[in-house]
Amino acid sequence: MLNFHILTLFPEMVMQGLHTSILGRAAKGGYISMEAVNIRDYTLDKHGKVDDYTYGGGAGMLMQAQPVYDAYQAIAARIGQERARRVIYVTPQGKTFNQEMAQEMAQESDLIFLCGHYEGIDERVLEEIVTDEVSIGDYVLTGGELPAMVMIDAIARLVPGVLHNGESAQTESFGDGLLEYPQYSRPESWHGKKVPEVLLSGDHAKVDAWRLEQSLLRTKERRPDLYEKYQNSKTTRC
Repeated sequence: MLNFHILTLFPEMVMQGLHTSILGRAAKGGYISMEAVNIRDYTLDKHGKVDDYTYGGGAGMLMQAQPVYDAYQAIAARIGQERARRVIYVTPQGKTFNQEMAQEMAQESDLIFLCGHYEGIDERVLEEIVTDEVSIGDYVLTGGELPAMVMIDAIARLVPGVLHNGESAQTESFGDGLLEYPQYSRPESWHGKKVPEVLLSGDHAKVDAWRLEQSLLRTKERRPDLYEKYQNSKTTRC
């Protein structure tokens, strides 16, 4: 089982979003667990304050080191320091998240996501506890909660048992380095557009060959960077 721990100022937002659909069923089934830890619960300020002005001036407020560190230590004390070793800070300055990273992180037993807010988090606590700085793209959001939820969804679906169909995670886009082939359902004809004959043939070998061909064409057209990487990997293996 993979356990997700989310350090956040907005636990309700995170839990409402994650405990639905596939992830909600997976949590009930015991394949994953998810908890949101409210950083504000660990501040020493009597008014519940967790942020302050930045040294050197500048716009906005910065989350302070103490409540973040104490919230992390509470998790570490409960699950063990070794299991609490992987801390992912969600930041636009981090490495861009991709399927390969999701596959690697899905092998962990515990992942801690640290969600910043305001102008970010005091650098000193990041240096103290963070192992990975990860971004979901070159744009700025109000906080780290939505990116954390995106990554948790991508990682969780790779945990055995989360998806009913074990092949789904392997055949989806990026599972083999390519974009997924086109998919069709009933009826056979809709608005004058027909399902490709090969998919109706019942010949699994031909279907597989068609799907690979379509994945290659789609990747080359829409994501030439991925296509080049895929071609290079094939050359390296040869």
